[in-house]
Amino acid sequence: MKEGKASKSNHQDQHEQIYHQNGHLGSSKFAKLFDSEASWDKDQLGDVLHWIRQVVGLLCGLVWGAIPLVGGIWLLLFLVISSGIVYGYYALILKIDEEDFGGHATLLQDGLFASLSLFLLAWILVYSLSSF
Repeated sequence: MKEGKASKSNHQDQHEQIYHQNGHLGSSKFAKLFDSEASWDKDQLGDVLHWIRQVVGLLCGLVWGAIPLVGGIWLLLFLVISSGIVYGYYALILKIDEEDFGGHATLLQDGLFASLSLFLLAWILVYSLSSF
């Protein structure tokens, strides 16, 4: 009977440790986004850069459509802003060696076409709905 209580207690302690580790793990994953000492593999960094671009594309598309802006200069401005944010993130915040990940061109292309599509979709929809 004592063994049953001891094993139940051990099981509960293990469950609490896993819970605390997972809670800490979630915050450490977020902290890794701004940690210049963290190690990154190519897929992880590519995913982060892809989603940064998607958020920037959606926000810029909503703003451009709501103002309402028209013209190709605004498309070029979006590309400059998006690429500048991505470059600033991996070069200034993460301070990674871009050559380990295929160079600047590879890193700056991650998520570019998908974010451009999302940007255009949001811009056109918001502009059309607000103007007509």
